[in-house]
Amino acid sequence: MTDNIEPSRTVTASRDIAATPEQVFELIADPAQQPLWDGNENLAKAVAEQRIRAVGDVFTMTLTTGADRDNRVVEFEEGRRIAWLPSVPGEQPPGHLWRWEVEPIDETHTRVTHTYDWSQLTDEKRMVRARATTPSKLQASLDRLAELAERR
Repeated sequence: MTDNIEPSRTVTASRDIAATPEQVFELIADPAQQPLWDGNENLAKAVAEQRIRAVGDVFTMTLTTGADRDNRVVEFEEGRRIAWLPSVPGEQPPGHLWRWEVEPIDETHTRVTHTYDWSQLTDEKRMVRARATTPSKLQASLDRLAELAERR
């Protein structure tokens, strides 16, 4: 008999980056910058001037497939934390959340934690992709984010 054990529905990765929290946070809070550091290679572009400023903001991202996603900001603390729920425009979010937490280490170094939480995901069509979102995929985003932030 084989146990059919569901993997954790919350995936997390962290990295220390040689940049200030403000530099790192700006790259995350500006959706137009996100395709530059997306380790999932899922994001194609976002219209400029959508900088996230508060819970309730909605920004639109175009995926590499050409489809648009509205992203509803559900957690926000300037310089520290952003989380959003993506959805097809005009539809309710299916229940997966992307979170970024930024923590200063010292004047020039920042610890960034990236979390993908699909514990509330109900759309069966999205389960395969959710299960494929591993810590290594999150780490790839962190590595690309670090490369951009450390160049500035």
